[in-house]
Amino acid sequence: MLLSVCIPVYNFDVRGLVFDLKREISVNGVDAEIILIDDASDEGFKNIHQILQTEVENFICLEKNIGRSRIRNLFQNYASGKYLLFLDCDGKITEADFLKNYTDFIQKHPDTDVIYGGRTVSVSAPDDDHYLRWKFSVERENLPLEFRLNKPYLSFQTNNFVIKKNVFEKVDFNPAFQKYGYEDLLFAMDMKSAQIKIDHISNSIVNNDLESNAVYLDKVGESVESLATMLKDKNLAEKLSEVKLVKLYSGLPFKPLFELILGDFTLKVLKKKLSKGRVNLRYLDLYKLGLLIKKMK
Repeated sequence: MLLSVCIPVYNFDVRGLVFDLKREISVNGVDAEIILIDDASDEGFKNIHQILQTEVENFICLEKNIGRSRIRNLFQNYASGKYLLFLDCDGKITEADFLKNYTDFIQKHPDTDVIYGGRTVSVSAPDDDHYLRWKFSVERENLPLEFRLNKPYLSFQTNNFVIKKNVFEKVDFNPAFQKYGYEDLLFAMDMKSAQIKIDHISNSIVNNDLESNAVYLDKVGESVESLATMLKDKNLAEKLSEVKLVKLYSGLPFKPLFELILGDFTLKVLKKKLSKGRVNLRYLDLYKLGLLIKKMK
């Protein structure tokens, strides 16, 4: 088996993604299997996914939620492919040769260890209530290939990547961090420390589930909390020193002054402004910085 498609599932209807993958496997004759692990989703999603039990190679349902890092590591126990392709469950495939693009690259570059294909969102702006996450994706995450090639580790994300199984057995996700945020960059920097090259290609998947501004801001808070925990570990802090927010925090000339300026009142004002959606992302940068200063106390 060349490729194991690994999809962690949590409270999202993954049927469309699975059937699109199965269709390409059949049409293009791709040597691939599909594995799903449900991280203790609500019963409603478990019920609608019953149909997938006979449609994929393996569908494991966990009784307790184990988080974003551990569930990805768990796929090593079930995947039989030489390479593992990790996809987020809220992804949507728009390329007819999506899997074939990866397998062709592997065949042309048999020494490749990790491949990141990229991500995108709808070109049409959503309503104001969902605008902030969309704007962040467009301006900060959905980077063109030429930019990603210049910063292969900082541009890496976990929504759509291939990794050789024996490499993943050596460098996997840090199980200490289960919440949302920065686990992908930590994983990338662990690979950088281990001198594992990340190849980048143009083979994006569409993020099919933009959160509301309120939900996204809650996730921003969770991500900054995770980052603060990482930075309190000197070994991890060194690995994350290139991250934009970390560089901004580390470069503050007089932190007590900024702690005062970006205190609780300012954070409330910024959050209220950001919740409207259509704002400059510099306000989001200030909000994150204020949260990080608070969490690092």
